[in-house]
Amino acid sequence: MTSSSPDGPWGLSACCVRFGTTHGTVAALEEISLAVPRGQVTAVVGGDGAGKTTLLRTLAGRIVPAAGEVRVPPPRRIGFLPSASGVWNDLTVDENVEFVGRAYALGRSRLAARRLDLLGRAELLGAAGRLASRLSGGMRRKLGFCLALLHEPDLVILDEPTTGVDPVSRVELWRMIAETASSGSAVVLSTTYLDEAERAASVLVLDDGHTLYSGEPQSIAAAVPGTIVHTPVRPPGGAGESAWRRGREFRAWYADATAGEVLDEPDLEDAVIALTLARSSEGDAGRRDRAGGAAR
Repeated sequence: MTSSSPDGPWGLSACCVRFGTTHGTVAALEEISLAVPRGQVTAVVGGDGAGKTTLLRTLAGRIVPAAGEVRVPPPRRIGFLPSASGVWNDLTVDENVEFVGRAYALGRSRLAARRLDLLGRAELLGAAGRLASRLSGGMRRKLGFCLALLHEPDLVILDEPTTGVDPVSRVELWRMIAETASSGSAVVLSTTYLDEAERAASVLVLDDGHTLYSGEPQSIAAAVPGTIVHTPVRPPGGAGESAWRRGREFRAWYADATAGEVLDEPDLEDAVIALTLARSSEGDAGRRDRAGGAAR
């Protein structure tokens, strides 16, 4: 069920999304809840196929959940940047702005003011007459972000806004994202960059459509079961399957016993990897239990 609420609170509650395939029905989201408050940035992270885009498209009204509740502002009070650039490549920067502004019935003076403000902050005024297809990847992403903000939405939904963007443009985009939240809008975004997610006020970690963690980034380490250690070399044997490289050394996750020096304060990247490994380990154990029961 989707309900429109001009003032909030906004977000998802126990949402399930199913997709039909030639092999049957697949669960893309399973009992997912997410609060998206005004005035802050909420990040959604996870690997490929985790459900990030499905979640954001559900919030944006592009997907209807099979169960659960979606609470969002009226559609015209939502700004959405899809995982694609979100711009029309055969239009110039100014024509993109004009097209979207007319779609939202912005008056001429208001549209002119928004154009000057947004393109100025994105450093795109100098490219106003250039075709979007002739912009760099970072400039197209910034233009798409400007278009999503043009009508001053209450809820801003950004699907991997900085993926494939150069480091300088990433900094500029995050400055605009932070300014949008500080102005009172609710901002929710997906990202594959865990260092970016640490800047958010809250984070939702997804794996295969399930919630691994939801809360403040700085508190995620407490949710990791077992122990994360750091070691100069990859652990031998099966333990090496639960190890990953960080810089010049390795991290390894152990469900019970430890081998190596315990990592005192795992960051978001270490914690997300460990939570994913823990869920995989639980799934493997469950499959072994079911196989053992069948054999008996």
